[in-house]
Amino acid sequence: MAKEIWKPGNMLYPLPVVMVSVADREGKYNIITIAWAGTVCTNPPMVSISLRPERYSYPILRETGEFVINLATKKLAYAVDYCGVKSGRDVDKFKELGLTPRKAKQVKAPMIGESPVNIECRVCQVIPLGSHHMFLAEVAAVHAEDKYMDKKRKFHLEYAEPIVYSHGGYFVCGEQVGTFGYSVKKQE
Repeated sequence: MAKEIWKPGNMLYPLPVVMVSVADREGKYNIITIAWAGTVCTNPPMVSISLRPERYSYPILRETGEFVINLATKKLAYAVDYCGVKSGRDVDKFKELGLTPRKAKQVKAPMIGESPVNIECRVCQVIPLGSHHMFLAEVAAVHAEDKYMDKKRKFHLEYAEPIVYSHGGYFVCGEQVGTFGYSVKKQE
């Protein structure tokens, strides 16, 4: 099987796509779509997001050191795209999209009420990397929508139809093909 060789680039796809909400010192909210987000550490629980310094939300993040990661779903796909192409300098994204800002418990940034999972974060470190700067953050609180819990209190994000980003497109996550450890589990 032949493969083409391309110039170095980011080909780690698909990526989670999230809406990150922030609030400036005056209490003005904004939402930015980020596909460069990820888990960094379990203990303490940490995440990272990366964005360009010229983005409207960048100085807000630098100044406040707080944000909320809001997981995206099929129902939120239009909002995800809109928040990625429109600037908070020009438009109130919560108002334009009819999204509900909810008060977070640990940070001043709002949660997006329509998101099934909201992750409150506090920035620990900003690492300039080139075109993007990475914000390392500790998770201060996690909110999960009750309607996706089963009778045993197991959370089922798949029922919310989470989306991912790949090569300019948004895709609904597919079917489960295994579980952690199934490859080494003893056959009964």
